[in-house]
Amino acid sequence: MFLRQITDSVLAQNAYVIGCQRTGEAVVVDPERDVDRYLKIAEENGLRLSAVADTHIHADYLSGARELVVRHGAHGYFSAEGGEDWQFEWALGRSGVTLLKDGDGFWVGNIEIRALLTPGHTPEHLSFLVIDHGGGADEPMGLLSGDFLFVGDVGRPDLLESAAGHVGAREPAARKLYESLRETVDLPGFVQVLPAHGAGSACGKALGSVPSSVLDYERRYNGALRQALEGEEQKFVDEILEGQPEPPLYFARMKRDNRRGPVLLEGGELPVPRRIEGRQVEEWVGVSGRAVLDLRSDRVAFMESHVAGSLFAPMSGGKHSVAAGSYLDENDEILLLVESEEQVAAVTRDLVRIGLDRVVAWMPVEDALAQDSTRSSIPRISARDLAREIVEEGTQVVDVRGSSEFSKDHVAGAYSMPYTRLAEQIVPLPESRHLLVHCASGLRAAMASAFLARQGWSVTHVDGDFDEIPETLRTEASTVEVS
Repeated sequence: MFLRQITDSVLAQNAYVIGCQRTGEAVVVDPERDVDRYLKIAEENGLRLSAVADTHIHADYLSGARELVVRHGAHGYFSAEGGEDWQFEWALGRSGVTLLKDGDGFWVGNIEIRALLTPGHTPEHLSFLVIDHGGGADEPMGLLSGDFLFVGDVGRPDLLESAAGHVGAREPAARKLYESLRETVDLPGFVQVLPAHGAGSACGKALGSVPSSVLDYERRYNGALRQALEGEEQKFVDEILEGQPEPPLYFARMKRDNRRGPVLLEGGELPVPRRIEGRQVEEWVGVSGRAVLDLRSDRVAFMESHVAGSLFAPMSGGKHSVAAGSYLDENDEILLLVESEEQVAAVTRDLVRIGLDRVVAWMPVEDALAQDSTRSSIPRISARDLAREIVEEGTQVVDVRGSSEFSKDHVAGAYSMPYTRLAEQIVPLPESRHLLVHCASGLRAAMASAFLARQGWSVTHVDGDFDEIPETLRTEASTVEVS
């Protein structure tokens, strides 16, 4: 048996290639849209990707399942559970696709992949038990747990409401998750937990950095799982729904597109943006349907000098995907401002994974900044200097941390507008006021400040730790919250 975990560090996403080395057949589970990586791994190990499966309709990236079924002839296996609203619409009635119910399975050579219905994160969610009959086993060695069970955490049940807009879905989904977790008691403790995400993913609030685990360990030390197995239902529901981070706006679009079927990549290849000259940056400033992503990591340098209207999308830490997914339309043409040519292909791949396909051009950031007519800047102050600025008439503090952070402690009178949801919340902002934008460290505020400036607001970036803001300005009571 062959098993390989393939990790996208930007989205903290794991796909799995599992193959039977006797027959040369393999399946990839939860692939991202750029499937060339999985095909290469299979080929290098003497395998052929004959099958593809998704554990559920993903919200954080576009699936590569349709690409593999349509372009590469893989047989697709997807959930038939969840009801009419949670079907893989693109796969219905298609030849080369099998829809699975709880307990159904399929084989890849001598390896059995058995579906286990595990709703809660989503209604249609399946986990897959892996049984290596070719190795003589009659019990599962692993559980491909998707977004159901992670190392150190469990899947968040609120995304149907917070990301996809299904009002009232949070609590019923949390109760369903509670039931699903309790049903894992019948699985052997030695079963490996092979999750679809790790630390850094927005699909949970306490995911571990360890790539895999075993059920017995998680039963002991995974607090959310232990609460489900040993605690009472209402306490589990309350705790799992509390403090979940606001999902980026693009999550709703991923749900829609993965249900309908992601657009196939043109020619099966990633876009190749063209190199343009520095003087051509003028063609991008203030042009509707065009966007400039500045990939520098230095937010201080960005505030001091950047292309007018550009978004601060630092490549370090994978924040370029969050910024782009939160602030851009899927039809926007994108110009990348890079520190090195090596960044172009990597960022293009990352953007395609979240459905931003129109990456059409790039240039070195220093070439763009050499054009005096298109340069701009954003004022920047330290967090400790906020007291001096806040007394100025016509200012408004905007807190772009998560709502759970805001509820614990915030600047009196501040608007709560989490940076990943900012694009849908800016309407109530008073246009006549100068905005003082802060977060917990300055990074999220930098991205938000660039977006707000692009939208026409007068902005100052408040840089530095939240704890540096004078306590005389702060309150634990919610004063003003816009959501």
